[in-house]
Order: sequence, then structure tokens, then C-alpha cells
Amino acid sequence: MHGVLPLRLCGLATVAALSACSLAPTYQKPDVGTLPASFAGQTEDGLWSPAHPADTASRGPWWSVYGNPELDRLEKQLDAANPSLSVALARYDAARAVVGEVRSDLYPHLGVGGSDLRNRQSDNRPLRGSNQPNEYSADTVGFSAGYELDLWGRVRNEVAAGNADATAAEADLASARLSLEAQLANLYIRLRGYDVQDRILKDTLDAYRQGLDMTQRRFEGGIASGLDVSRAKTQLSDAMAQVSEVEAQRGLTEHAIASLVGEPASTFKLSTTDAPLPVPAIPLGVPSTLLQRRPDIAAAERRVFAANAEIGVARAAFFPRIGLSAVFGWQNTGGELLTAGNRYWALGPELAMSLFDGGLRHSRVQAAQANLDAAAGQYRQVVLNAFQQVEDNLTLLQQLGKEAHEQDDAASSARDSQTIATNRYREGAVNYLDVVSAQTAALQAERSAEQVRTRRLQASVELIRALGGGWDTAQLASDDKTLSENTPRAR
Repeated sequence: MHGVLPLRLCGLATVAALSACSLAPTYQKPDVGTLPASFAGQTEDGLWSPAHPADTASRGPWWSVYGNPELDRLEKQLDAANPSLSVALARYDAARAVVGEVRSDLYPHLGVGGSDLRNRQSDNRPLRGSNQPNEYSADTVGFSAGYELDLWGRVRNEVAAGNADATAAEADLASARLSLEAQLANLYIRLRGYDVQDRILKDTLDAYRQGLDMTQRRFEGGIASGLDVSRAKTQLSDAMAQVSEVEAQRGLTEHAIASLVGEPASTFKLSTTDAPLPVPAIPLGVPSTLLQRRPDIAAAERRVFAANAEIGVARAAFFPRIGLSAVFGWQNTGGELLTAGNRYWALGPELAMSLFDGGLRHSRVQAAQANLDAAAGQYRQVVLNAFQQVEDNLTLLQQLGKEAHEQDDAASSARDSQTIATNRYREGAVNYLDVVSAQTAALQAERSAEQVRTRRLQASVELIRALGGGWDTAQLASDDKTLSENTPRAR
């Protein structure tokens, strides 16, 4: 008979678990409205274009489109050594640990305990027998087991919410990595832009020194005035000051790169090079793919799912918590403990339910619903921001492309004007002020052209970042969800 009762209770637990329901609302991804068929700034100009069925987003290092081995090395170093990524990874690990904590309630909890006590009872203890000793030993060894029948889906909804939060933390990690990778690429592009400007300025210094020598010779020959010499010296000094400023800005940028890749700025150095970086071709795809290619969108959506599951947890509080408990062991007041006569056991169901709580459970359901509404609103905002970022950088690329062409023309014209002014000065047709004006305009035009090229490359980085880089939702861990989105739910 003793063996039949546990079997019956196990059978009851199995049937109850199989027939258990969930009180979470049927999950529906928040509606973001009708998505456009294409991006407004999408054009066929070789830099960005519609993706075709054969196109696939790069699932490797997205920065490889720039074809720069040093940038490749720095990005890999960032992934391995950046301190901020370590923080995001720790938060993801903590979220996974929470999942393990709540998932433990899906299984029976087993325990063992024992005691070896020496007791002294009161002389006036109620119902104490006259033949009972004042002092006695109490030895106990026992096993315990407990299991909650999750009839209303409270535990399963907690696990589902925990899984969703952990997945969101994983997407947050990917988002942090993408943001840092883009930040590094932007800094590297800026650094190389300073290298080009430094080369332009140093080439200009050579021309200015030659101009100063020519002016001094003409002054010594009585052809030029002292004012011309002064203007030539002023122009040379100003250009040297610009070199110092560019080198200072390059140093600060180099220090920022060092921190990103996890190295002390004092020992980190990048060699100077003015080799140009190409503006890559970027297939955009259709706007709907953006919802799968942005980790921040995936994180926001998973938090909506978690908030939806939390409603089921709050609703389950209106129903009784039913569990099974069992204990078995031995008790004795001295002598042999593990004998048949010292056995004790207890087995049976337990039920607990709140009858009145002053509106506490209703308030928790309302709070859970409000959290769901807030998460849904946040999701829609993240999606709208994502589309804005794509369109912003498409517009920047388009307009900076035009600006770069116009600025290159301006630089070419300014160089021609500089040559003409210098030749006419040698011939005595103009004074040195015309030469200074032409040289200043040429230098400014060349530096402006390089600055536009740098901004254009940075806009391409930001466009890749806005498109999600090489990330998509398939990279999220496929965990064994206790409560999947397709499981029927009670309303």
C-alpha cells in the first residue's frame, strides 16, 4: 500500500503538468505600421543599391569592405581586448544565470539533512511524563523532496521571460560590439584623414619656403618690398601652426584608438600613411530586412516578449499554488539510529492561496500590462530610429558624394590659380599679396576636399552600422524555450 500511494501521486503530477495552461496573453509582435518598399535615399550609383536575391549580407567582419589590413587587425584586437565588451559579456552571463535560477523550479527539489543534538527539557514542560529524563539526545537523518505543480504556467512564464531577457542581453552584447567596431573604424578613418592633411600641409610648407626664398632674393635685389617678405614669413608660420594642430589631433585620435583596443596610449603607435581608403559598395536590401539585421531591434522585441510573459506570472497569483512534498528518515534519542523502528515519513499535497490582499495582485497585473505597453512603445521607437539612421546616412553619402566632386574641382582650380599667381609674380605683374591669397585658397581647398572624403567614408561606416553590420537574428542562441511563441495560451 505504501508503494501504491507514491505511484498514484506521480501519475497525478504527470497528468496535471501535461494539462497545465498558461495565463499569458497570446504574444503578438508590436505593429510598426506599413514598411516602405525601398529606402527613400536608395539609388543605383555604385555606392548603395537594392540587394538582389543572390545577395547576402556579410556574416564575417563587415569592415573588410575597406580592404585595409591594419583596420582588420585593430578590429580583431578590439573584439578580444576591449573592456566595455567585457562588461556587456558579464551582463549577458548574469542574464543566463537568472534563467538557470528560475528554470530550477521546473524540477523537484531534493534535500538531505541531519542533526545530533543534546537537549535539556523544562521541568514544567506541558504534558511531560514523570519518567522522562531531564536530558536526552535527539538524532535525526532525513531526506526531503518538493515539487510545485505548475498548473497555471507561473514557472513556465518566468522561464520564458528569463529566456527572452537573456536573448535580449545577447543582442545588447552584439549591439555594443557593433557600436565599438564602428567607433574604431570612424577613428581610424579620421586618423588616416589627418595623415593626408599632414602630407598636404608639409608639401605646402616646401612651396612656402621656396616662395619665401624667392621673395627674399627679390627683396635683396631691390625688386620686392619688405612687405612681401613679411607676408611670405607670416604665411609659412601659419602653415607650420596648422601642421602642429593636425599632428595634435592625430595624436588624440591615436590615443582614443589605443583605449578601444585595450592598450595604454603611452605605448601605442600607428605608422603614418596617406594611402586612400575606398568608399565601399553597400547593398541595402529591402526595409523589412532591417528588423532582422539590427541587434538593438531584436533586443527590444525580446523584451516585449518577456513583458508579455510576465503578465502570465502576475495572473497566476490569483490561483492556488499546489505542490507535492515528501520526507523520509530516521529519528532516535540514542543508540542505533538506522533501524526499521526509527523510521519516519510524510507524503502528501500542499495548497496555498491568498484570499484577500487589498488589491495587491490586481495592481501587479496592471503593472505588468503597463510594462508590456512601455516595451512595445520602446520597440516601435527603436525601429523608427533605425530607419531614420539609415536614411540620414544615405542622404549624407549622396550629398557628400556631390560635395566631394565639387570640392575636388575647387581644389584643382585653386592650384591652377596658385600657379598663375606665382608665375605672374615672377614676371612682376602682381604683388605678393595675390600669391598669398592664391596659395591660401589652394591649401584650404585641398584640406577641405580631404575633410569631405573623410566624412564620406565615416558616413559609409555609419550606414553599415545602421544596417546592422554583418549581424542578423539567426546569430542569437537557439535555446530550448520552455514556453515557445507558438504554444497555445489561455486568455
